[in-house]
Amino acid sequence: MKVYKLEVMIIDFDGIGPDEMQITIEGTNYPNDCISPRVMNFDIKDIGEWEDSNPLNNVITMKDEFERLFNA
Repeated sequence: MKVYKLEVMIIDFDGIGPDEMQITIEGTNYPNDCISPRVMNFDIKDIGEWEDSNPLNNVITMKDEFERLFNA
């Protein structure tokens, strides 16, 4: 499983990959066209097989794990 860093964290449960993720984010119709997102750049990390115990699945440990993965 992969995790992508844009300005938000996205866990790719369905394995759609970066190209489809960009299409999904940019192609969503938001109410009243309130935002118009464009993906300019992203970083990808492989986190292996998903387990519910993954630190990214816990609001208490999510930020620290994200920073560890992306050296943020």
